[in-house]
Amino acid sequence: MAKKITTKTAVVATPNAERIKKRDSATQQKILTLAMEIAKRSLAGNEPIVRIPMRTKSNTIWNKKRGILEMGDAAAERPLFDLKTAKQFMQTMLHAGTIKDLINAQKTSSLRGVFYKAKHTVAGTKENTFDTQDESDPILEDLEVALGALREELHVFAENRGSMVGNITVVDRGDEIDCRRMGSGGYALPSIVEPDIIQFKKCEAKFVLHVEKGTVWNRFNEDRFWETHNCILTHGAGQPPRGCRRLLQRLNSELNLPIICVLDNDPWGHYIYSVIKQGSISLAFESSRLAIPSAKFLGIRAKDFRECGLDDAVKIDLTDNDIKRANEIAAYPWFEHHKGWQREIDGMLRNGFKMEVESLITKDISYVTDTYVPQRLKAKDWLE
Repeated sequence: MAKKITTKTAVVATPNAERIKKRDSATQQKILTLAMEIAKRSLAGNEPIVRIPMRTKSNTIWNKKRGILEMGDAAAERPLFDLKTAKQFMQTMLHAGTIKDLINAQKTSSLRGVFYKAKHTVAGTKENTFDTQDESDPILEDLEVALGALREELHVFAENRGSMVGNITVVDRGDEIDCRRMGSGGYALPSIVEPDIIQFKKCEAKFVLHVEKGTVWNRFNEDRFWETHNCILTHGAGQPPRGCRRLLQRLNSELNLPIICVLDNDPWGHYIYSVIKQGSISLAFESSRLAIPSAKFLGIRAKDFRECGLDDAVKIDLTDNDIKRANEIAAYPWFEHHKGWQREIDGMLRNGFKMEVESLITKDISYVTDTYVPQRLKAKDWLE
């Protein structure tokens, strides 16, 4: 890749208090409307019901023209007087009340905090409103799509996961962060990275290299790959969280930076790439903010065992579940007619084993940064 530095500046105006106030007012109105519709049904003698758009595969549409997954129109009803849905109805109302309180107080809360705010034992029973956070988080996502509001508009954030380092300066809630001077840990990616929170001030990078895990990212950072190849390095600690995906999407759409992925050669790595590129079923309602149709998969690849001369010790046998998952991924509409991806997945299945990016260390401690990735970048040897 060329090392010539071209500075890109995309300064976004500081947060507009009046606009945020209007946004919060609109979200509050959506919650009020939801409550009023339930109250009207009750006063009219009808059963209270909440309609929730379905976040399922059957209600997910592949928009080939846009290259992203989108949510369909199907919705499920949650009646209060149905034993199957009564608890979810109550949980939805509890979380709606919490969000209303957060907006009124002009405060935010973590997903964990919202879970504990709503968790209590129902009076006169031994039944808890929520038993685990695994019950709570999907209800919040249901509210997002039911209200047509983003998580940040609900004043809720997730745990920070992922890091960034490289030739870019960002402004985070008014603080200027030079990602060239972030030491061994890098800049911790926030869960909310909208323009109100994060602005791009100065960018000299030519592309973004996204790696799957922090262990691999550490190697690239220690070898200062971002400096010698003029890029930005990110990782999402495995399956990238929403904040990481949104930041990658903004870097791509606002700064025109190519997103190039280095992920494991297994069904999980293929799925992570698919989610970054096309979006996910559960978050199809946010694909326009998260998906990056132009994202590239650089490696590692099924051919690398032979091309790189790797040792048998790096082989990890495919399980029955791996094989099943690989065939499912091969049948995704965006992979089904893609000859390159069909060859890639078939190559892994014919190998009978999977490999992690870390397997390249058997060649040399810095083989991945000194040889493997630079050669692939120069040859533009990637899958799209």
